[in-house]
Amino acid sequence: MLSRPGRTSRYGFVEHPVLVRTDPRPGARILGRLTTRTQDRTDELVLVLRRATTPGGGHWLRVRTPLKPAGTTGWIPADAVSRLAEVHTWLVVDRRRLRMRLVRDGRVVFRARIAVGKPSTPTPPGRFYVRDKLLDLPGGGLYGPLAFGTSARSDHVTDWPGGSVVGIHGTNEPARIPGTVSHGCVRLRNADIRRLSRLMPVGTPVTIL
Repeated sequence: MLSRPGRTSRYGFVEHPVLVRTDPRPGARILGRLTTRTQDRTDELVLVLRRATTPGGGHWLRVRTPLKPAGTTGWIPADAVSRLAEVHTWLVVDRRRLRMRLVRDGRVVFRARIAVGKPSTPTPPGRFYVRDKLLDLPGGGLYGPLAFGTSARSDHVTDWPGGSVVGIHGTNEPARIPGTVSHGCVRLRNADIRRLSRLMPVGTPVTIL
């Protein structure tokens, strides 16, 4: 096991295009394909869950991916990703209480009220991870000063450019927090997203309850 959310988890950047398979062997069923870049033109990464060595000496990693359906996990050859990096954080999004908390090394270090998806365009539950961070966004815009992209995917078109990605971002409508108002993304007040940015690195596991 290589991922213990809120204690030590590991991620790696995708070094070359690679097929994601159901089992750690070349002939296993293909779940999808990863490339080296996200739709935001940032470096693609995966959360690493487990390591396996096959009888023939092949090295594989079970990874959490941004593929649909949301939360898809699968196996890729270990040499498809960079040297693994560690994170010690874990973000928990509570849709019922309209709150989030960030855990680091077993201790809550951040709490905030949030807005999530409307009943018609809900924020999907599941286990995901922070895929990228976009800084210096236009002042006064829909996303506030910065945004995190996650591996979560919605069945609906979200607030995120390019379609169904579930993002975590600021807002130009702080009065609507807390609430169920978005197309699936998670919104924070701008002061809160700035504070979260200082505490949460990419690769952080995300649980949406």
